Amino acid sequence: MPIGPCGLCGPNATLARVTNPAPAPRPQDLLRVPTGDVLGTYDTYPEAQAIVDHLAKADFPVAQVSIVGNDLKSVERVTRKLSWGRAALEGALSGAWFGLFLGFLFTFVTPVFNLGLFAAAVLIGAAFGLFFRLVTYAIGRRSRDFDSTKQVLASNYQVLVPSDLTAQAQQILATPLPE
Repeated sequence: MPIGPCGLCGPNATLARVTNPAPAPRPQDLLRVPTGDVLGTYDTYPEAQAIVDHLAKADFPVAQVSIVGNDLKSVERVTRKLSWGRAALEGALSGAWFGLFLGFLFTFVTPVFNLGLFAAAVLIGAAFGLFFRLVTYAIGRRSRDFDSTKQVLASNYQVLVPSDLTAQAQQILATPLPE
């Protein structure tokens, strides 16, 4: 559960993208960890984002707010085992999509629709896709024989505000937004 002064977090939270028309920070500022008072600590990024969104809707100067992820961890989740058959199927389907695209382009430049030309573009695309995918699978198979997704996650997220704006931010969060 979040540790924060606001009841915006949880399953009933509504999220919106926070946009800011302020200019980008100076390059030297990007090399330092933001400082300020911790407005709240949250388990997930969307919870911290909801707090900043609440502040933005109340016309708080959000250009001075930061969300800091702590205890970063790299997580790799294995999604499936790779095989020659799967690589061949992926390559053929990917190539067929490209061939379909080229087939549509050919139909626009020829005066009459030619189904043979269209089918040939799809089949040639599938053949090239199959070939190139099998080659890349053969090269990559030496190092790993599985697919995975990678992401960087934080253990928690802190919303930081400058010390001179902490009281104003806490007051805004204590007041529910009008619907």
